[in-house]
Amino acid sequence: MAQSPELLAESGSEERLYGPDRWTPEETLAERLCQRICELALVASVIMIGAEVISRAVFHFSFEITDEVGGYLLVAVSFLSLPVSQVHHGFHHVEFVQARLSPRGRAVSRLIFDLLCLFCAAILLWQLARLELGTWQSGDVAPTILGTPLWIPRLSMPLGAAALTATLLRTIAGDVRRIAATGRQAGPARR
Repeated sequence: MAQSPELLAESGSEERLYGPDRWTPEETLAERLCQRICELALVASVIMIGAEVISRAVFHFSFEITDEVGGYLLVAVSFLSLPVSQVHHGFHHVEFVQARLSPRGRAVSRLIFDLLCLFCAAILLWQLARLELGTWQSGDVAPTILGTPLWIPRLSMPLGAAALTATLLRTIAGDVRRIAATGRQAGPARR
């Protein structure tokens, strides 16, 4: 059985620096739904852009909505992919620092970082919810051919931030369990 290429700690332990472990939250329906929506949005973007390229090159005709709808899909993918990336460890890690920390130090470092991320995600969710509510109440529409009510494409932003916040809460609970487990493992060795 081939070992995964994840970076191991330099301290000689076989503990992975990142990736799934017994404290990592499992993917829930929310993350799976966000991932499927992102996949559909990417496929729709490719089809729509391909059709636009062919219609311009062959028929000298433009649908004139590709830029608008493509922008909406890009925003949706950007925000709805956040919880998916969190649960699948898709974000960057400062590995050269993490590799030099003890298992307990890594666990504390993860908790501090995830708490900071939760703080930022909560502020982002609050502001995006305010933006969405304001857009809904004002009835703003896009000044384009489609005249899209702007609350529709903007809805993906607070939904993605809310899903990220929920995923971060579950990740933090795993971080706390990880710290408790590393404390129990290190405890008897000190005696």
